[in-house]
Amino acid sequence: MTRNWLPIKTTPWTLGLPLLTILLLLQATAVPERVDFWLYDTLITASPAEASDDVVLVAIDELSVDRLGRWPWPRATHARLIEKLHDAGAKTIVFDILFPEPSPDDPELAMAMREHGNVILPLHLSPPSRNYLISEQLPVPELAAAASALGHAHVELDQDGLARGVYLLNGLGDQLWPSLALAASGKTLPSIDQGEVPPYTNARHHYRAIPLAGGAGTLPTWSYTGVLERPPAPEIFRDKTVFIGATAPGFGDILPTPFSGLHQPMSGVEFHANNYSALVQGELISKISTTTAIGLAIAVIIFLAIALPRMRPTRSIILCLGCVGVLALAHGLLLLYARLWLPVSHAVIIPLLALPVSSALRLAMTNRFLNRQLDELARGPTMTLQEPSRRHPPQLLSHFQALFQPEGWLLAEGDEIISASGLTESDIPPLEKPGEWVHIGGQSWISLTRGGLTYKLGLELPNDLSRVATQRYLRRLPLAAINRPTDEPRPRENISARIERVRLATERMSQMQKFIRRSFERMPDGIIVTDELGVIRFANGHIEEWFREPMPSLNGMPLARLLEGHDPRETPPWHETVSETLTLTQSRTVDLRIHNKDFLIHFAPFSLPDSDQSGIIANISDISELREQQRQHREAIDFISHDVRSPLVSQLALIEQLKRNGGQVEPEQLEQLGKLARRSYHLAEEFVQLARAEQLTETRFYECEFLAIVENARDSVSEQAAEKGIHLVLQGTEDLWLRGNAELLERAVINLLTNAVQYSPPESTIHIQVFQAGHQACLTVSDEGEGIAPEELPHLFDRYRRQKSSELSGNHGTGLGLSFVNVVVEKHRGEIHVHSRLGEGSAFTLKLPVTLHLG
Repeated sequence: MTRNWLPIKTTPWTLGLPLLTILLLLQATAVPERVDFWLYDTLITASPAEASDDVVLVAIDELSVDRLGRWPWPRATHARLIEKLHDAGAKTIVFDILFPEPSPDDPELAMAMREHGNVILPLHLSPPSRNYLISEQLPVPELAAAASALGHAHVELDQDGLARGVYLLNGLGDQLWPSLALAASGKTLPSIDQGEVPPYTNARHHYRAIPLAGGAGTLPTWSYTGVLERPPAPEIFRDKTVFIGATAPGFGDILPTPFSGLHQPMSGVEFHANNYSALVQGELISKISTTTAIGLAIAVIIFLAIALPRMRPTRSIILCLGCVGVLALAHGLLLLYARLWLPVSHAVIIPLLALPVSSALRLAMTNRFLNRQLDELARGPTMTLQEPSRRHPPQLLSHFQALFQPEGWLLAEGDEIISASGLTESDIPPLEKPGEWVHIGGQSWISLTRGGLTYKLGLELPNDLSRVATQRYLRRLPLAAINRPTDEPRPRENISARIERVRLATERMSQMQKFIRRSFERMPDGIIVTDELGVIRFANGHIEEWFREPMPSLNGMPLARLLEGHDPRETPPWHETVSETLTLTQSRTVDLRIHNKDFLIHFAPFSLPDSDQSGIIANISDISELREQQRQHREAIDFISHDVRSPLVSQLALIEQLKRNGGQVEPEQLEQLGKLARRSYHLAEEFVQLARAEQLTETRFYECEFLAIVENARDSVSEQAAEKGIHLVLQGTEDLWLRGNAELLERAVINLLTNAVQYSPPESTIHIQVFQAGHQACLTVSDEGEGIAPEELPHLFDRYRRQKSSELSGNHGTGLGLSFVNVVVEKHRGEIHVHSRLGEGSAFTLKLPVTLHLG
């Protein structure tokens, strides 16, 4: 048989295409970006950056507003602050305060800036009001000219509203301004050729994420008014870069960061100070492009699409989780040590989704495969037998007729007789409960309901020994109609329906396996099944019993070793027989002898369908009984050719002698001729009786009374006993009923009594006892003869075997008498025992199972 389906498997394309589709869908959502932000924030907050030692903040805090008055303050105040910081030795002063409108104090502030020589002022890019284009908000020209550099104060907020970095260069058109931190550091970046850019275009370059030193208040901070009111403090500000800006609530210059979110936002000036700290230490983080991240995700898709279809589910889980771990580790190492922010969200999400997608594909393919297999199982053979309760009464009657051969029958539908023979409607007894048999003598009746109709079925069973067994069998037979619900609820879910189909298919397979195993176990022969190397893979109970090997040791044992261990032989050796059966695929039949029993073993090669597997089925038959019958047949032929033939030859010789004497017949010659004829008759009679005993079956049993059988046997040998003056004493008055064949039992008892008379001395007594012991009827025949030698007792019941002592004493026998007794006792499921002592006599005890007298 060829397969009509291809093997189902997941290929790189079947897995790669869905994953690629998922990647495209992810790209259209904000999920990957949120994942990247979460990974970044987790690492940055877990490992804050070290703050630079030369950064100090001067904060316009609430205390300063209270003391110096409402904002804005006169610019002369800022000039005095610059002078204080200049006297304290500040290296760079960075204002995060915009000065876009002119003021009367601008000359004083400009002079203070020039005297210091390194003051940085901010600019801002924003539309001046609604419905206007974005423009540069620069300090007034006088202050701008006095500043050593200008820097933009713009901070970029990410999609989730948190500030994580700035563009180091930002401006309109072809004019790019450095950030405040970059301007304060004095560093420069390579020039950027933007080409022809419109003057209203917001141009941004060199985005850098800032590894913050912590939340708000982490950097050293001094109050604006405190610096003004105290003398210069060189120990605080010498050679430091001082950032001046607003930190008091109400100024609006606040930024949520990964450390705080909106709960404790950071002021803009502190954010710029963190930017400067990271910049001068070379700790700013460069963000790798999204294109690279997408390429990494595609590479992960290709890797998983190739690897996952070849792996088991457990290893698939390990691989996917390993990919996530490796990507997360790479992200952390790049961020913390190489200061590179690699967006790995796409690449991380893909393995997490690849596992369920791969599992779903496998489940879908497995589901299709199971459906095909279930369909195959549904079309396959079953071991379900049609229930008798589903058969129509006419069909049941025909089956009963073929099975039991009743002497009469009757089948009626309601009041109408459909079929009848030997029974009439008047014979029908009351049938109260449908489906239950009513047995009256030899008649068996039952009422059946089929399709709303009532049937009455009767059988007249033969009056033989099988009637009772047949009636018991009918009583066990389930014939009552069983009402099964036709509208059984079906599973609503598809998976539930498949599970139910799998359950039913499994039950059918289990029933098939149980049937095969039980069939092997109940076979009369021993069965051994091996694999292609001749190793035993199955053996039924007969093998365990005959070889006397426990079943666990049989499984996995080479067949040749088992046979060599119990019946070693040289020609041909067992291994040669087994190997030739496998290599030549030819059957072999060999004799086998195990524990003094004869067997015939048949080796038959086999091969499994749709498979390369092969092996041997060894069928072992017990032929001990057959060999025993052959031996008995040979002994019978020897017996006939010698014991029966010898007296006949003597008779013929004597008749020839009488012919030569001319008709003169002496009385002694007639007596001799009569003895020879009687001897021939007795030999033939014993041979015929033994054959009858061997053919006896329980079908010829009937109820009989054991004491009457013994009395009849005693009367049959009383004349022979009287000739030797032997007294036969019978003890027993109890009637003992048993099932058996009275004729053969009587012949067996006669043989015992005849032997006792033959081997007893004259004027002795033979005691005959009949009694019951438990559930057995017992007979003991005791004589006062010479007894039987101990070495002859084990062979006493062997056929054609004569006792040596009997032959020496002149009591010639056939050797069939006691063998006949033993056969009859065995056929009646009884026992026979012998107790004998030389010079004291022998006692034969016969035990048979009793039964109740049925009358």
